[in-house]
Amino acid sequence: MASVHESLYFNPMLTNGVVHANVFGVRDWVTPHKMALLVLLSELGRAGAQLGLLERRRLNRLLLPLLQGPDMALSRLRKAIEECCPHLAGSVHIRLKLMAEGELKDMEQFFDDLSDSFSGTEPEVHKTSVVGLFLRHMILAYNKLSFSQVYKLYTALQQYFQKDEKKNGADENEMELTNPEELGGKMEKEELDGPLREEEIACGPLSQKQAEYFLSQQASLLKNDETKALAPASLQKELNNLLKFNPDFAEAHYLSYLNSLRVQDVFSSTHSLLHYFDRLILTGAESKSNGDEGYGRSLRYAALNLAALHCRFGHYQQAELALQEAIRIAQESNDHVCLQHCLSWLYILEQKIFDSCVLLEHSVNKSLHFGLPYLASLGIQSLVQQRAFAGKAANKLMDALKDSDLLHWKHSLSELIDISIAQKTAIWRLYGRSTMALQQAQTLLSMNSLEAVNVGVQQNNTESFAVVLCHLAELHAEQGYFAAASEILKHLKERFPPNSQHAQLWMLFDQKIQFERAMNDGRYHVADSLVAGITALNSIEGVYRKAIVLKAQNQMSEAHKLLQKLLIHCQKIKNTEMVIRVLLSIAELYWRSSCHTIALPVLLQALALAREYSLQYLASETVLNLAFSQLILGIPEQALNILHMAIEPVLAHGAVLDKGCAMFLVAKCQVASAASYTPQKKIEALESAILNLNEAKTYFAKVDCKEQLRDVLYFQARLFHTLGKTQERNKCAMLFRQLHQELPAHGVPLINAFK
Repeated sequence: MASVHESLYFNPMLTNGVVHANVFGVRDWVTPHKMALLVLLSELGRAGAQLGLLERRRLNRLLLPLLQGPDMALSRLRKAIEECCPHLAGSVHIRLKLMAEGELKDMEQFFDDLSDSFSGTEPEVHKTSVVGLFLRHMILAYNKLSFSQVYKLYTALQQYFQKDEKKNGADENEMELTNPEELGGKMEKEELDGPLREEEIACGPLSQKQAEYFLSQQASLLKNDETKALAPASLQKELNNLLKFNPDFAEAHYLSYLNSLRVQDVFSSTHSLLHYFDRLILTGAESKSNGDEGYGRSLRYAALNLAALHCRFGHYQQAELALQEAIRIAQESNDHVCLQHCLSWLYILEQKIFDSCVLLEHSVNKSLHFGLPYLASLGIQSLVQQRAFAGKAANKLMDALKDSDLLHWKHSLSELIDISIAQKTAIWRLYGRSTMALQQAQTLLSMNSLEAVNVGVQQNNTESFAVVLCHLAELHAEQGYFAAASEILKHLKERFPPNSQHAQLWMLFDQKIQFERAMNDGRYHVADSLVAGITALNSIEGVYRKAIVLKAQNQMSEAHKLLQKLLIHCQKIKNTEMVIRVLLSIAELYWRSSCHTIALPVLLQALALAREYSLQYLASETVLNLAFSQLILGIPEQALNILHMAIEPVLAHGAVLDKGCAMFLVAKCQVASAASYTPQKKIEALESAILNLNEAKTYFAKVDCKEQLRDVLYFQARLFHTLGKTQERNKCAMLFRQLHQELPAHGVPLINAFK
């Protein structure tokens, strides 16, 4: 089920996606790259009406990332301009060449001429525009340079231009040996709008504006689309470079903290988080914005973030101590917002010890009272999640989520809308309503396009999307659409690489789907090899799958010991869904050991739990197992009666394998009941059983379940023989023989296995 607690992390660095870097001490300076931009702006003003509307529009869209971004090589800049206007790119190159190959006075004259852009009644550039502010900053920075600094700038410009000339010469030599068509292709927009390249940032120390832009972009990408951010090692390297020039740059420490969380580095993340709040206090940034409360505010939020960090890594005792410190400071300062964040985390910590929704209900009420819709909604989501596990009715949970959705739409909390839909998908899956789960999953996918979009406009790489896509892949696999499931998993791997924080979700689902396919195909050695991977991601699932493999390999005593240990553990942690599945597996072990009467109490216990916790699908599956027990005990008529009650949910919402097993069981019960019928009625019952076997065969073929197919063909051949249909019998016998030679025989009687 979707986790709703990750969003409780307080992020004082982000406000509407903007990083507040007010303490960065490096001023803005003139560089050769910025001089190339100044030449571009100058040529753009000279071109005037000669430029077409489309070309001007392209250039205007290009200018903003160029002005905000870091310095880049001249060849890349020229290529970007050529995509918009080839003629203008040539003019910029000629102008730079004249300046670089001329004298120092040419550069002096160029900066003198820049001031003319603001003169006249209708100036080319307005002083307060983005371009105007950039020009004024550059003119001011140039005028403050000493003569020696001006000479160094001119030398740097020459080297900048000569480096590009050498590269062009090398490219021309390569083109003589290479097909020109292979070197073609346009620069994609993402190359400029996307994340910064490592070689770009490494050109030199960033100015204040460039640092702010870099941190803002990377922080937003880490939150919304981690795959587009720099790799953890590269990002940390650039942050270290920033901190080398200014160790008191608090926001760089916070981004370092977020980056360390990506790779689960508890030491580095704790170190960076403490440095962030230390620098925030030392620089006085908080005091300037919050008055005398700034110092205390930093301390209490530092303790709160430290508690959240420890809780994330499972250090609950340390998290509780940090949280107590945050609560104490917040109470002294009468900070109700911080106290509500603390109350939310207190519930999470208490949840590890005992189930209590009192704290959570109190948190929701207080958050609504103090006008904190985000926290209130997260509280409602957590409350719904807890009550879903407690077995509350689905209609009451959906009513609660509807109230939560009203808060989302009222306050435009788009991220929480996604979480709510993912939560609904998981709840319907828990209750066994796959059709409703599929509908909710498609709702979320249709709300946010999976195409590449601007960061902040749509969030399509969040945990909610990972959860929904994983459920969608599993739903397709259950219905036998393995190719579609593979495509979904492939898409998940692209959007959430193995080093991303949500990758474990699809890894687990991928392993589970592979495991089910191997079990269906009778390749138990392959399934056994997958158990280790599942156990690493989810220990409970791994132990359960290991027991299933042992059971399939007829290692009954080992499987029984494993299931008994798992049952005790799941009862202790109150994992009701797994308790029921374990009980069903134990009952099957008793069947295979011919202890049919011992299996009945186990099944009745599972049925009571399934009905108590409103797990309809598991209840239906348990009833099918009870019907099988009654068939074994010689009362097939009673088995048929209870089958009619349970088979409808299975056919409506069940996996293809479960549908096939249910129809196979119906056919077995029909054949067993027909023994006491009149000859005519017996023939009708056997023909009806053959039709049900055909349907079961279709289901088993869809999921490539060869063992079950073999059993169905054997059963059909016997029925056709009884009815005197020799041709059909021979066909089934031939198919049975082919499968029987392909599959190993374990010597277990056909009637002693339900699934």
